[in-house]
Amino acid sequence: MLEIFVIAYCLYFAFHIYTSFMQVGYVKNAKNLEPIILDSSKYKEAANYSIEKEKISIVSSFYEFVIFFMWIGFGLSALDSVVTTTNPWLKAVIFIDLFIIINWILTLPFDIYSTFKLDKKYGFSNMTASLFIKDTVKTGLLFMIFGSLVIAGISLIIENLPAWWIWGFAFIFAVIIIINMVYPLVRDKMFDKFEPLKDKELESKIEKLLDEVGFKSSGVFSVDASKRDNRLNAYFGGLGSTKRVVLFDTLVEKLSHNELLAVLGHELGHFKNGDIIKNIGIMGVVMFVFFAIFGNLPESLFLGLSLNQEPATIIAVFMIFSPILSFFLMPLISMISRHNEYAADEFGSNLASKQDLVSALLKLANENKSVPLSHPIYIFFYYSHPPLVERFKELGFDVNNNSKDALKEDFVDVD
Repeated sequence: MLEIFVIAYCLYFAFHIYTSFMQVGYVKNAKNLEPIILDSSKYKEAANYSIEKEKISIVSSFYEFVIFFMWIGFGLSALDSVVTTTNPWLKAVIFIDLFIIINWILTLPFDIYSTFKLDKKYGFSNMTASLFIKDTVKTGLLFMIFGSLVIAGISLIIENLPAWWIWGFAFIFAVIIIINMVYPLVRDKMFDKFEPLKDKELESKIEKLLDEVGFKSSGVFSVDASKRDNRLNAYFGGLGSTKRVVLFDTLVEKLSHNELLAVLGHELGHFKNGDIIKNIGIMGVVMFVFFAIFGNLPESLFLGLSLNQEPATIIAVFMIFSPILSFFLMPLISMISRHNEYAADEFGSNLASKQDLVSALLKLANENKSVPLSHPIYIFFYYSHPPLVERFKELGFDVNNNSKDALKEDFVDVD
């Protein structure tokens, strides 16, 4: 059984590297073409950023490949020999905490390079060393407290309940729902500064838009995202009574009122089309499959790793091998997501206007340096959003004309 998992991991690794090399080669060729969507000055910069980021991903993948074999070759058994407590749930907490901390330390150089070298080079990152350390410490504390409680909970289920994987799935699924509910509150209290919009005219327009589609929220907030990053973004956070509209301060600064309303109209399309519930349902199905597989692994797999089959090792094996399943399920999930994005674009453009939505997407693409062209196989696996070229075509916009002053005359009837 262990051999099957190792072969599957090698296939996953090989295909992951293959798609990355295809993407690098494709973007290298595309950057010499006539610029589309992006301004001329941003087009090559976006392509160069994409290429450098993908090269880092390739190096990181090789590094993680070595780490994978380190864990299954001797790392897990060595860690097992260090954690000697006989209490199953306590051993699981210590074992998995150490496992995650070691992995974090091993991959930390890539995080530091991406944040302080690559993203600063291309004008994204505003992160300081002190803020990076503060964020890391806060995240670590949250994990040590709440993550350890979750590990203890799942280990007690594994140890004491028959068909534990069914109950384990229900427990983790419930935890994820709770996390989604409290996420905005945690971000507000520990990481970001959420403030009511200072632009009351914009706030009034947004609230009117929300009322129009029946979206009930706890408020509209601006968040000081620029202290970390210059990218533009907005999202609806939370579930139930914690739902809120969150606009990055960078987005408020760069987009006009009508463009902001168009972006929010797109997000409201996800709400109106039930995409949030659909995504939760898909996540639930995927998680159930994962638990069904990892909850019924033969003891021979653990013996091949020189381990006993117990809560700590079951959770560790789940964490090591689950990326394989995630990768091969990714095309289906991405395809569903891209379909939902087209529908949200349609809803948002009808709620506001196609011109405003396209104008907003043009600004987002330029400010975020989003490369407009990618290899088809890369899109198939990794793109949760359709390529901008395809989104613009669906909206009836001529992608070969970058003139923002000519937006209205660039639209054609696509019905």
